[in-house]
Amino acid sequence: MKTRIMLYVSDVETLTEFWQQTLNVKLVNTIQLPKNHFANVLAVDETTELALFSNAFVQEFSPEVADNQPSLMFFVKDLEAAHARIKGATPIVDDAGTRAFGFPDPDGHYFALGEG
Repeated sequence: MKTRIMLYVSDVETLTEFWQQTLNVKLVNTIQLPKNHFANVLAVDETTELALFSNAFVQEFSPEVADNQPSLMFFVKDLEAAHARIKGATPIVDDAGTRAFGFPDPDGHYFALGEG
């Protein structure tokens, strides 16, 4: 099974670069959409993808989901290295037995990285 998480963002190219730098994801597909819109699909690993759609596209074609914002936590082996690399990261804390920290994307949405 593969999971694709759809994120609605202000600027697909800027957020693509952010995720490439933050989680070292790979751009695996660009989907051409109506009215010159596009979405980028990023492989987090073999079974997980992020698909970045522009807010403008979602507002026009699927306004019922435009305000949906997931709360996502990714797990990495080297939490300290990830923490040092990510601008705006919160301090590392023990979250019910899991060392973790939060960080914002350029749109101000917060995500979490845990050790695992």
